Amino acid sequence: MLAAPLAPARTAVTRTAYWTRLAPLLAALACVTRIPSFVQPLWNPDEGFLAVQARLLAQGGRLYETVVDRKPPLLPWLYQSAFALFGSGSLTPLRVLAVLAQLLTAALLASLARRRWGDRAGRTAGVLYLLISVGLNPEDAQAATFEVFMLPGTAAALWCADRARWGVAGAAVAAAFLTKQTGGAVLLPVAWLLHRQGGGLRAGLPRLAAGFALPVLGVALATDPAGFLFWTVTGSAAYASVTGSELHVLARALTNAAILAAASAGLLPPVVRALRGARTTVPELWLWLASSAAAVMLGCHFFGHYYLQLTPPLALLATAALHVLPGERHTAAVLTSACSCALFVGWGLLAPRPELAHTERVAAALTQRTAPADRVLVWGIHPETYWLAGRTPATRYLTAGLLTNYSGGRDGPQVGEKYAVAGAWPVFRREMTAHAPALVVDDSRGEPYAPDRLPTLRRLLTAGYEEVGRVDGAVLYARVPGW
Repeated sequence: MLAAPLAPARTAVTRTAYWTRLAPLLAALACVTRIPSFVQPLWNPDEGFLAVQARLLAQGGRLYETVVDRKPPLLPWLYQSAFALFGSGSLTPLRVLAVLAQLLTAALLASLARRRWGDRAGRTAGVLYLLISVGLNPEDAQAATFEVFMLPGTAAALWCADRARWGVAGAAVAAAFLTKQTGGAVLLPVAWLLHRQGGGLRAGLPRLAAGFALPVLGVALATDPAGFLFWTVTGSAAYASVTGSELHVLARALTNAAILAAASAGLLPPVVRALRGARTTVPELWLWLASSAAAVMLGCHFFGHYYLQLTPPLALLATAALHVLPGERHTAAVLTSACSCALFVGWGLLAPRPELAHTERVAAALTQRTAPADRVLVWGIHPETYWLAGRTPATRYLTAGLLTNYSGGRDGPQVGEKYAVAGAWPVFRREMTAHAPALVVDDSRGEPYAPDRLPTLRRLLTAGYEEVGRVDGAVLYARVPGW
């Protein structure tokens, strides 16, 4: 009579023992794979953009009004909160949060795999994910930017959908979307799982829709609804075009795909085997991979960090395939992935950063030639210069890309004033009149967005500024007294 109640207790003990062993392993692996992220003050311009945004928000800036970007607000708010707690002079707190985000993603994938295929599969999924999660150029994989913080939301959405928790699944999709728009692609496999439930569709669909819509609506109302819609959805038509830069973009796409394929050398053989065979039927995981691939291709820019969105479904698909293969295949997949991971971690630790060194020298010149209260304009694609120099931008447009469409990495065509974000140049002119920068840094260095190709900026420099120096090819212009 007393034996029956012991079964749930025994199950709970087994579950606790399993995670007691696995969680430290995943935590250690997450820390080791992201050691390179702590050795540089910055990894890419996205981190710099977020750091400058956070400082401007802390000074009373308003998102999508006086502080703008083509991204949702969750990560700028996270940066702002971290700076409020720990100061804005270092990104170390964000690096720690990135490690925790990777650990959470790995744990959710391990839980998904364990529920479906058993204890070993859970360990395999968590470990494989962390091993391939740094398998890109370190500037893409080690930075504390959008994809890293988006992935826990995508994994949580599948985790909740797998347990028919539709309201929370919708909220997880919303969290991913509000970190980066392409995170919403996980809605496709979630919807498939809801459809597969059959009888629960009528009750589950409203909960899923409400779980997604309410957070998105709340965030839109907390910022500026029209600005939120424009900057996150409707205002990037020119940015999404690659006309005239097709070969440039294609080369980037193939290069980053090849890098990720090298990092995933241990995973791809079982995934291909599963694709050709019929023993592993996981349509929702294939849908997750397909929707993630579509998200990578959306906008046709193929930056390396976009490919991080592929890593969770790849890890789960490999686990599903390995589950039906002999045990030595598990060992081979993990060892191959570990060797690839070691190479990428070494790359992150040893690779030179010439662009960071250039930006630091320009920032030092800015600091030397201006006072802390001065506003400055850095005409380039390195917004981190403002953060490193501790100076306030003279405009809400933190890169030349927003005013010329160069931010898509184009190699010439469709770059210029007429390709800017709609309405940007009139706003820019007003800002230059309202608080003219004490110093202008032309950091274009021969790129297609140079001032001599932009009539408005050329007139501004000719009328009120004079050259006062050069730093690594960047030209410094000081405001003429009395202008």
